[in-house]
Amino acid sequence: MNYRTKAEYYIQGITQGFVEAAEVIAWADEVIVAAPKTEEWMVDISTCGPADRMAVLSHLNTIKGDADQPELAQLLKARGIS
Repeated sequence: MNYRTKAEYYIQGITQGFVEAAEVIAWADEVIVAAPKTEEWMVDISTCGPADRMAVLSHLNTIKGDADQPELAQLLKARGIS
């Protein structure tokens, strides 16, 4: 899964209320460990606090790339969102 797809999932999750900022921060921490190259957005999200919902959203919007729509739909469906 590409980072943009996951970012879109988290953007929808935060705005619709089914994802907390802490979940996104934990994901960013995992990405930093696993990524071959650390990108600025990864660190920006990782250093946010769990109450920094708007900052997390802002950083998610800086992730470049194109979302894989079928994969995004599958993620949302797994969360009970259609």
